[in-house]
Formats: sequence, structure tokens, C-alpha cells
Amino acid sequence: MINKQQLFLSSLALSELPKEKVIVILGPTASGKTALAVKIAKEIKAEIISADSRQVYRDMNIGTGKDLCEYGDVPYHLINICEPGEKYHLGQFIADFQQIYQSLLLQKKRIILCGGTGLYIQSVIQGNKYAQIPSLPGFKEGLYGFEMDQLLNRLSQYDKPHDFFIDLSTKKRIIRGIEILEWLKTNTIPLSTNENLDSIVIGLNPEVSLRRQKISNRLDQRLQDGLIQEVQTLIKKGISHAELQYYGLEYKYVSKYLLGELTYDDFHKKLETEIHRYAKRQMTYFRKMEKDGIKINWID
Repeated sequence: MINKQQLFLSSLALSELPKEKVIVILGPTASGKTALAVKIAKEIKAEIISADSRQVYRDMNIGTGKDLCEYGDVPYHLINICEPGEKYHLGQFIADFQQIYQSLLLQKKRIILCGGTGLYIQSVIQGNKYAQIPSLPGFKEGLYGFEMDQLLNRLSQYDKPHDFFIDLSTKKRIIRGIEILEWLKTNTIPLSTNENLDSIVIGLNPEVSLRRQKISNRLDQRLQDGLIQEVQTLIKKGISHAELQYYGLEYKYVSKYLLGELTYDDFHKKLETEIHRYAKRQMTYFRKMEKDGIKINWID
């Protein structure tokens, strides 16, 4: 029996698209992006480029939800390319994406870009001339201790260029946005020469109650699969608690639990709440992408 999703995908005629057109699949956490990307990739013989800011790190598997077993024999890129403790940033992603994209085009391969990091996706679709702005020595470190509302208040005090989009879903991206705006106070950036990526964007948007249930179920499954043990292994390999907390969500709250700052029940409750909030912030960013001119074909 053909379901609504299959009918919708058929209407997009993905197999008939020119090979240079990238199929982008986005959505909030636990919405089924990887499963859909793999399904389409098998049907049209495509390769998948990940747009997830944390799946680039090796040995961070359960907490980032890599689910590599889902890929089967479908080739994937930008997963497990960095050591834990490194700081992978937007500029690197754009450069890595462009290199892989051009290589796959030369091989006449079809390409799927799949992930939930909206800033990464928007930056390669529309180009981001701000990604290469250098870091200010010591500047970001002075902001890590601030709470989210304090950072947002500081962010509001800057004059922001109309074409500069900031992902508000995590503290580290807000801090990077503040750093860029601070740099722009005394520097001028040249006009961008990046062209828009030829793409079609598919968004997964499950009903909120279903999304919340899937997030809660997935968290319980990850704990059963050894999430806490994964973090303990990272600590034994020399990753500090400060570095773990930099990666946010699962790694932040497991770290706090292991440090004795939270009981297990408090850890579970706070982490579950934060993942729900993160999914909501992801959807807010995707809606902003639409306002910025990116057409998203939504599947509910």
C-alpha cells in the first residue's frame, strides 16, 4: 500500500532530477531523516553527505545518533572525520562539503545532504561569507559561562547585517555569532562570491506529540545502549568535562551526572527537557530559512 509520504516523494520526481541538483533532507531530531535519506539514496543510487555538527566526531556514536547500521551499503561522508576534543566549525564544513560535492559531481553521482544543523544547511544552500571570519583570541572563552538569555541579550545589542543568519539553537553558535559581530565592528568583509546551491529541500515535520514521544523513547534507548558508558570511555581517553559540556545535550548532562552535580532522575529529566527544547529551536530555524527564501517541501 502506498502511503502519503511515498505519494509526495513520487510527485517530486527525485529520480528525474539532474544529477547536479542536491536533494536536501532536514528536520528536527528524531524525525527520521537518516532513514528517509537512505531509502531515497538506494532508490536513485545517491551518496549521502551529513549535515550534523556532532557526527563528525569519532567515538561519539550513541550521543550523536549516528545509526551507521541504517546506511547499509549507501556511501556517506562527513561522519567520523575528527577526533573528540577537536572543534569543528562552519567554515570547515563549507570547505569539506564543497570538496565532496565537486568530487561527486565529477563522478556523476547523485547527492543527498541530510541533517538537522540548520546553519550548516543554509550556509551551503545560500552561501555564507561570514563563515571564514577568524576567531578573536580568548573572546569566546569569556562567554562560555553566560546563560542562554544573557547571551541573547548581548547579541541584541549589536547591529546585525541583513544577510547574516545566526543559529540560536545552541550556546556555542550564539557565541560564535557574537564573535563575528564583534569582529565586524572594526573590520569590513568583502562581498560574497558564493553562488546558491542547486537544490531541492525536503523537510520532515512530525506532529509535535509524536515528535516528543519519539525523542523520549530514543533517549531511553540510548541510555540502554550505553550512553553513560560512552561518555565514561571518552573521559578515560582524556576528554575533559569542559570539552564534553561544550558539545551540549547528551554529553553535557551525562558529564554533570558523572560529576555528581545531578542525581540520575534529575539528569534524565533535564536532558529530556533540553532535547525537546532543542527540537523546537531546530524547527524555529527551519522556518527562518523559509523566510530567507529557501523553499522547503514539508512532509508531516
